Amino acid sequence: MKKSKLNIRKMVLCAVFASMAFVLNTFVYFPSMAPFQHFVDVIASVFLGPWWACLSAFLCGAMRMMSGRTIQAVTGAVFGPILGGLLWRKTRNIYLVCVGEIIGTGLLGALASYPLMKWFYGLDAQNPLYYIPFYTPSAVVGGLMGVMVLVILKRAKALERFLSELER
Repeated sequence: MKKSKLNIRKMVLCAVFASMAFVLNTFVYFPSMAPFQHFVDVIASVFLGPWWACLSAFLCGAMRMMSGRTIQAVTGAVFGPILGGLLWRKTRNIYLVCVGEIIGTGLLGALASYPLMKWFYGLDAQNPLYYIPFYTPSAVVGGLMGVMVLVILKRAKALERFLSELER
């Protein structure tokens, strides 16, 4: 019973985070950047862990693709929450979650996007490192915004309370 209740809570929170990222990225638009995806990814990594946070990022990316974005909406989003969530699980360090998001998105997501953009869209950037300068600034800005929110919650002693409520 308790495991089922926890999964339902995480499932609902996953959907909320995916929707929040989608809405923020839709209405607050930056050309070729999605910092609010990374903002939500950092927060979701802490609250949900790596796999639920990855699912949240995937769902947001899929919704963004359905609204006209390329496959980069998915590849640029899913690696950061996995790495950030694993680092949170191991260290409980908010700043390392941001580092995981930046490396996961800025490096792994950018590298994964190159072959997919080539195969699905016929775009040949001539260099597998092409997308790194586009993904990294977005991940840095969004990741730091997420860290700011988590630090505020931690200082207000709300972060641990929220996490314990989620696990109850």
